[in-house]
Amino acid sequence: MRTEYHCHILPGIDDGSDSAETSRQMIALMQAQGIERICATPHFYAHRERSVARFLEKRQEAFAQISGTGLPEIHLGAEVAIERGISELPGIEQLAIEGTRILLLEFPYRPYEKWMSEEIYNIATEFHLKIMLAHVHRCLEYCSRDDMETILHSQAIYQLNNEAFGSWKESRFAKRVIAEHTHFAFGSDAHDMKNRKPNWDLLQKKVKPDAIAVSDTMFEKYQK
Repeated sequence: MRTEYHCHILPGIDDGSDSAETSRQMIALMQAQGIERICATPHFYAHRERSVARFLEKRQEAFAQISGTGLPEIHLGAEVAIERGISELPGIEQLAIEGTRILLLEFPYRPYEKWMSEEIYNIATEFHLKIMLAHVHRCLEYCSRDDMETILHSQAIYQLNNEAFGSWKESRFAKRVIAEHTHFAFGSDAHDMKNRKPNWDLLQKKVKPDAIAVSDTMFEKYQK
């Protein structure tokens, strides 16, 4: 089942879709591009949220605005920012993509530090979750070559944004991930219908079907 692992289609909960109408347009475009299953992953920043429980309430309220007939299969999750102490956040396991043990984590936009890997390891082992690292190609801008090697040995699912295949440097890195790893997943990271709209048409032009098929299997591989 063609799966979108990372997008911001829920209206008004983060910097993604600004309305239910925009959300429906984004979903319709994804469907036209062949998407059958969507993992909705609004941003979660522990230092901004009152609690995981309150975030889940807001997420459900946002989803209620777009739920109805004619939609693809939608599973709610979150894009969780890696912060110091995030592995000790009560209820963090509830942010995993619904129906799976997959938790999407996002590195901060800063140079890599050892504590980040420690947080990833602690979450994975304490809560028996499979970590998916969001748009790992973006780390190229902040991390050294050695740091990138550390990230690529984290036993995670490496999520690649479709947009990476429109950049020579990022595409080269993404192709290496596909060639060297068995756990990777694609996502549009779509936020709107203007500058960051669904772009599965780009991926399907640039990436072989067998690689996309590997991405699609990650959901079933880590179902609860």
